[in-house]
Amino acid sequence: MASMPERAGTVQPLVPAPCFGGIDTHQEVHVAAVVDSGERVLGTGCFPTTVAGHRALLGWMRRHGDLVRVGVEGTGSYGAGVSLHLAGEGVPVLEVDRPDRVDRRRRGKDDELDAINAARAALHQQRTCEPKSRDGAVEALRVLRVTRASAVRARRHVLQLLRMTLVSAPDELREQVRDLSRMRLIRACAAWRPDTARTGTPLTAHRIALRTQSRRYLALSEEIAGLDALIDPLVADLAPRLLDRPGIGTEIAGQLLVTAGDNPDRMRSESAFAMLCGVAPLPASSGKVTRHRLNRGGDRQANRALYLAVVTRIRTDPATQAYVERRTGEGLSKLEIIRCLKRYLAREVYHLLNPAPANHHTASAAALPRRRDRGVNMKRPTGRTMLTPTSAGVPSTGRGHTPADPRTPAA
Repeated sequence: MASMPERAGTVQPLVPAPCFGGIDTHQEVHVAAVVDSGERVLGTGCFPTTVAGHRALLGWMRRHGDLVRVGVEGTGSYGAGVSLHLAGEGVPVLEVDRPDRVDRRRRGKDDELDAINAARAALHQQRTCEPKSRDGAVEALRVLRVTRASAVRARRHVLQLLRMTLVSAPDELREQVRDLSRMRLIRACAAWRPDTARTGTPLTAHRIALRTQSRRYLALSEEIAGLDALIDPLVADLAPRLLDRPGIGTEIAGQLLVTAGDNPDRMRSESAFAMLCGVAPLPASSGKVTRHRLNRGGDRQANRALYLAVVTRIRTDPATQAYVERRTGEGLSKLEIIRCLKRYLAREVYHLLNPAPANHHTASAAALPRRRDRGVNMKRPTGRTMLTPTSAGVPSTGRGHTPADPRTPAA
C-alpha cells in the first residue's frame, strides 16, 4: 500500500511576546526588572553603571521578549547614562515618578520592588512622562549655567565674609578703607603685601584674611565673566526670537531653555508648559464655590524667570502697563495681576520655543467646530500678539474676572 505523501506545511515563526522594563538607578549599580503585559515578573537583575553594564542590561531585557518601553527612575541624575544608552538603541524611555505612598506602605520597599514598580508604571504609562533628551546644545547650556550659578553663590559668600571681617578689624585698618567703594576696596585689599612673619598679631592676620578674600572675589568674577562669554552666544543661537521679546534677557531665556530641554516638543501644549513652570492655577472648587488656587509646584527656577520678566515688563513695556492699569481698575491686586501676566507669558514662551507648523491655522480651523461642540471657548489670536487665549489653564482671580490678554491695549 502506497504511503500518503506528507503535506507541505509552513512553520509559523514565533512572535516574541511584548515585555516592559523598569530600572531603579543608583550610583554604582542599576537594578532592573522585566514584566509582561499581564504584570507578571519575568526577571530581575543588577548591572554596573558602566557602558558594558548598560549593554548587558539592554541585552538581558531583550531576551525576555519584544521590549516595548522602559521606565527609568531619575533620568536626570543616576539614570542619565542608561537613559541615553537606551534612547540611542531606539528603546522608548519614560521617566517614572516616585511610587504611590499608600502602595509603598502596603508592599514595602527595596530595590527590586522599585524596579518592578517602574516596569509596571511603564506598562500602564502611569506616573510617567517623557524625559529630556539631554543630548544637545541645551544640555551644554545647562551645565555651564549650573557652574556659573555656583560661582555666583561663592562670590556672594566671599563678599559677605569680607564685610564681616572688615567690621571686626582693628580701627587702624578700618580707617584706611573706610571711604572706598566696593571694587576699590577689593582691589586695594588684594594688592596688600602683609608681613607674614607677624601673623600672630591681629592687624597682620586681618590683612592676610582680607587679601585672600579679595583675591578670591576677583578670581570668581573672572570665572563668571569667562562663563558669560560662552553662555551669551549659545543662548543667542538657541533662542534669538525669545531674546527679542521685551523683558527677556540672556539669564531668563537661558533658564527657560533649560526648563524646556533639548526636546521641547515633549510638552504637548502650552498648558503643560505652564504647569511645568508652576504658573497654571489649580482648581480648588467645592460645592457652589468655583475657584482656583496658587500653584506652588513645577520648576521654581522657571517660575522665578517668568516673574522677573513680568516685573521688567511692568516697568518698561507700555502695553503691559496699560493692562496693569485696566486690571487694577477692575479691582485686582498687584499680586493677582502678576500671576495673570506670568500665565500669559508662559503661553508666549511656549509658542516661541515650539513654532507652529505651516498648516497650524488650517488644522486649528478644522478643530474649531469640534471644540465648540465640547463647550470650549475658542478665540483667534490677534495679529499684534504672540499670545493665544485659551480656556485651558486660564488664571482665576477668585473675583469672577477672566484675565484679558496683557499684550492687547486696553479698550
